[in-house]
Amino acid sequence: MRTPEETVRTVAAGVCRLMRGGLTAAEEAAQFDELAACYAEHTDVRHPLNPLGDTALRSRAAVREHFSAGPGRPTGVQRYDIVDDHVYTTADPEVVIFEFRYAGVIDGRTFTMPCIFVVRVRDGEIVESRDYVDHVAGARAFGRLPALAAALTTGDSSDRPGPARS
Repeated sequence: MRTPEETVRTVAAGVCRLMRGGLTAAEEAAQFDELAACYAEHTDVRHPLNPLGDTALRSRAAVREHFSAGPGRPTGVQRYDIVDDHVYTTADPEVVIFEFRYAGVIDGRTFTMPCIFVVRVRDGEIVESRDYVDHVAGARAFGRLPALAAALTTGDSSDRPGPARS
């Protein structure tokens, strides 16, 4: 069984693999399954800083859909890594705080996206997570700032233009 630290690191590393691209359809499907397996069947995952609103993910299936239904596969990703990462333990052995940045190069432009995840892990599975991500930095990195601005202006969040995954 994974520790809380191993669990949050597994999720972040899996997101990086997806964002780098270059996976076959079978490899990508396996990565979605591996990510979903890090979450309990009944979970509560939220993105409180999403500028287009937070939709709770309440099941492993919803989490898998979240990872697989990003706004299209990223292109032009030369590097997508976790940097400046630290896992803080708390008085509650189930809860860890994972502070890190996604950093890399997309279409020749460097980017950094600060993140803090507050995660409760029970029996090696995430039962609750609050993922605080700089969505504006993600939209900037992927060239989606105009789409984000338009969605904020119209109130239409159907094409969530932030980073493809948390």
